[in-house]
Amino acid sequence: MTIVKLGYVAMSVHLQNCSPSQTMTFRQFSGLKDREAAIRKLERIANSNLENCLRLLIHNAANDIHFFRFSSKLIPLANHEELSDWKYMRPLKENLKKIAEYLKEHPMRVDFHPDHFVLLNTKDTDTLNMSIKTLAMHEALLKGMEVDQEHRCVLHVGGAYDDKEKALEQFIHNWGHIPNSIQRMIMLENDDKTFSLDDTLYLCEKLGIPLVFDYHHHLVNYQYEDWTTNWERVVSTWHYSKLPIKMHISSPKSEKDFRAHADYIDPDMFLEFLNKIKGSVPEIHCMIEAKKKDDALFMLSKALKEREGINFIDQSTFEI
Repeated sequence: MTIVKLGYVAMSVHLQNCSPSQTMTFRQFSGLKDREAAIRKLERIANSNLENCLRLLIHNAANDIHFFRFSSKLIPLANHEELSDWKYMRPLKENLKKIAEYLKEHPMRVDFHPDHFVLLNTKDTDTLNMSIKTLAMHEALLKGMEVDQEHRCVLHVGGAYDDKEKALEQFIHNWGHIPNSIQRMIMLENDDKTFSLDDTLYLCEKLGIPLVFDYHHHLVNYQYEDWTTNWERVVSTWHYSKLPIKMHISSPKSEKDFRAHADYIDPDMFLEFLNKIKGSVPEIHCMIEAKKKDDALFMLSKALKEREGINFIDQSTFEI
């Protein structure tokens, strides 16, 4: 038996006016003549995003959802070079504290997936420094929410830079320049274009990083199609983590556009994965990456309740 917990990404299609990713472009910021007033507006937007995060957490608890990915766009322009003097965490303390208190009362696994411009295998020093700075922002948010930062940020390996083998070694080289507190936050995910499950396992095993297996990505990009031969290795990368193993599930939009994510999850595709791993781990957390967000979770749960061999514990948790 394996316990399966479902989660979803960043925002709800069921809650109105609840975006946690409201933003302001630098052009809009620059268009405001009073710089201090512009900064206060940025802070109001960031606080509104956090207030909506709390609404999302309340929504999750009401629907027995115990796994959630925060938006990485909570603080617009947080690390823009023209705003290096902005102490953006100070005005957010109160709302971060409210989230911390709610998570203590209603425990759920929360994490981040920083944007694609966070590149830890880059040769460019400025890009690496900005990537570390962005991860430090995520670390500060987790600390403000009083969430243990260990294994809370999923990243892709990065770019191939015309030589995938050298790009993997560059990641290892750069890893030594990344602060330990940032290192302990990171999980790596196999991607759909460049770094396959085998490539990502190489780094995870060498550096002691948990691997988040993306099933859909593997179907698009693989060296060896049969991922089950590597499943024990994937599980082993989580050996020293306090958290259960995590994976990503999405479904192709169409045969023609196989790489893109569909609105919902194909339950047969998901069950094909689960039937191959059931019993191999006591618990697995499955992050749904679908256009319809929480509705995709609800629809998947509804479909799975009609299948034999699945025993639901609550609305988003079941045994298989």
